[in-house]
Amino acid sequence: MLLEQSLITAVMQKHSLTFWWPAECWPQVFNKLIRRYKYLEKGFEDEVKKLLLFLKGFSESERNKLAMLTGVLLANGTLNASILNSLYNENLVKEGVSAAFAVKLFKSWINEKDINAVAASLRKVSMDNRLMELFPANKQSVEHFTKYFTEAGLKELSEYVRNQQTIGARKELQKELQEQMSRGDPFKDIILYVKEEMKKNNIPEPVVIGIVWSSVMSTVEWNKKEELVAEQAIKHLKQYSPLLAAFTTQGQSELTLLLKIQEYCYDNIHFMKAFQKIVVLFYKAEVLSEEPILKWYKDAHVAKGKSVFLEQMKKFVEWLKNAEEESESEAEEGD
Repeated sequence: MLLEQSLITAVMQKHSLTFWWPAECWPQVFNKLIRRYKYLEKGFEDEVKKLLLFLKGFSESERNKLAMLTGVLLANGTLNASILNSLYNENLVKEGVSAAFAVKLFKSWINEKDINAVAASLRKVSMDNRLMELFPANKQSVEHFTKYFTEAGLKELSEYVRNQQTIGARKELQKELQEQMSRGDPFKDIILYVKEEMKKNNIPEPVVIGIVWSSVMSTVEWNKKEELVAEQAIKHLKQYSPLLAAFTTQGQSELTLLLKIQEYCYDNIHFMKAFQKIVVLFYKAEVLSEEPILKWYKDAHVAKGKSVFLEQMKKFVEWLKNAEEESESEAEEGD
């Protein structure tokens, strides 16, 4: 218990306080001490930060005990997750001390709470996207992080970091996509870039079509008059149809796009009457095909504006069904 004693003694001496505590109750002692004397909170965190910077000065056993204690104190709110900044010290990272310490710390923290609570604490101090910095630059990859922490028994942390990385990659993709569109880059270059990002970050096509749709719709300032916005939308989307068509090669991608269009037209009231016109445009431009449209109409739509959009699509869907029946009939006659 030398680590715990030195830490609490440092804080108490600094503020001329004297207490007695049972050795097995260190987390409770720290917690009660800070709650009783709120002015100690900042000083306590400063002492912990300093202690973490000198982890190499302790034995492996002492580091493990300190890591577990720190995890408990993070879980009960005695410490703020910003203390983890000390673990990004270059020397600690280089020698693998930071990663090993983090394993014990996160096990203790997650054992007291859960991964969702841990994630929330990390987000509050903008630490949720920095965990890979526990490793040297040449090992800062999702693959290495996942392997290391999964093998250490922290699969939930590995999955959290992988999800964070995916979310970050998607945000970066949308940002770059919007910049390329605003510059007027050729569609072939944009498509090549997006496909490379899909492969590199393992982003599925149905997710990408949603990103492309959002980017396309954000590149123009829309007319506020309902009677004019539909014409503006058709002109704009006709121009971008080749780009959208590059990422609707799967039925699920087409269905995702239909749902995105439905939600967009509902959330932006001036587009309420434009839904059917956009779908027909995309059908003619081979962005959307018959089967996903029929599926959307039958049972895959969402509640937003359902009655309005289904009514708009009624005649077109009937036409599609008749065309399908005629095609089947012609095929049978050909046989």
